[in-house]
Amino acid sequence: MKELRFLSLILLLGFLISCSKKSDNENESQEKPVNKAGNLKGSGESANDILSNANFDKLLIEVAYVKNFKPTDATMDNFVLFLKEHSFKSTIEIMYKELSSLKEETLTLEEINELEQENRTAYNNGKTLAFYIFFTDAPSDEDDEEEDLVTLGAVYRNTSMVIYEKTIKKLSARSFFITDEDIETATLNHEFGHLFGLVNLGFENEPESPLKTKMVNPHEDSEALNHCTTNGCLMRAELSFNQTNKSSKNYTQSLHAGCRLDGVSLLNSLEKSLTSKSKAQNLGIECIRDLQANGGR
Repeated sequence: MKELRFLSLILLLGFLISCSKKSDNENESQEKPVNKAGNLKGSGESANDILSNANFDKLLIEVAYVKNFKPTDATMDNFVLFLKEHSFKSTIEIMYKELSSLKEETLTLEEINELEQENRTAYNNGKTLAFYIFFTDAPSDEDDEEEDLVTLGAVYRNTSMVIYEKTIKKLSARSFFITDEDIETATLNHEFGHLFGLVNLGFENEPESPLKTKMVNPHEDSEALNHCTTNGCLMRAELSFNQTNKSSKNYTQSLHAGCRLDGVSLLNSLEKSLTSKSKAQNLGIECIRDLQANGGR
């Protein structure tokens, strides 16, 4: 009788263990893969989602950086203030991820995209809109140092940005008055201005989209497209070079930078702002009107 009870107990335990394993396997099979579609659009196509709280009420910004090329804490504080000034997002989270150096002399936009695919962990989830910003230890392959044209940053999708931190550090070393923080802040704000949809950027195949950041009044430069003609605006045309009339495409196609911010022009602008007591990191009135018309502050 005791042997029968012992055998029954063993069978019961075996059944419970089997059910537990089955349940675990079922849970694993029910885990959904990350949906990246919302983060693979053209630059400026998430402008309304950034500016308003209609679909997302939180921003999650993943900052990937190579060791010793992390942005300053003051820069990121300035950046968050900029986002809160122009959007209705009250919750903005910054998460950091240190990456190993590839030890490349330069980086192409395609290589930067490949690194994002390998290392990015933050994607849109529920009411959270996610971004990926990579601070590199290598300059852009499109720089022309002989012509004194160096790139500080570029956007290449709706939630993707690269900041050429090594170039920023070299540039700030040329000035007695301008710091890493000054250039980092202006670069981040300018490039994120493009993710806001400035100026007239986004929806190449649907230019009349109700979600596009359209111009309230004409102020787009005719030569440097997607940049502003307003004096003193952070998005003004003279801060850019190597312009294209194409917005960035999704990663399955050839990538195009929506903007390449010219380091020398920005440095000159920052130094001039010291004497004029203006702030080179501010948007002009026309750009602000455009943002307000698309759900921003």
